[in-house]
Amino acid sequence: MAATKELGTAQDSTVIGPSILINGKLTGDEDLLVRGRVEGELALTRTLIVESSGVVKADVSVRNAIVSGVVVGNITATESVELTREGRMVGDIRAPRVIIVDGAAFRGRVDMGSAEPGVRAERPRAQAPR
Repeated sequence: MAATKELGTAQDSTVIGPSILINGKLTGDEDLLVRGRVEGELALTRTLIVESSGVVKADVSVRNAIVSGVVVGNITATESVELTREGRMVGDIRAPRVIIVDGAAFRGRVDMGSAEPGVRAERPRAQAPR
């Protein structure tokens, strides 16, 4: 799977297996690969990958997210969010870069402004007509 290439080395990534359910607040400074279920709140400084067997019912705050499974909740990413062809999501996305591949299912809103709280994205101003 291409998404797995995005992960760092085995030493700085965690896998939640298909038979695992985590309920509560999950925080970390490493990549996370979800093959099971996560419910509650998820905050990572790195990449979240939800594989096709993975289900995340949480509000998510990450650097990058790649969704090939199911996410129910909002995702805020400082870099990017990608919904693959197998990805299913209900919730809002806030990230400067959003990719929704043909075949993905998405219901929610997308905000591609700055993901940093209190920081506004610089937008070029149109020149006044002469």
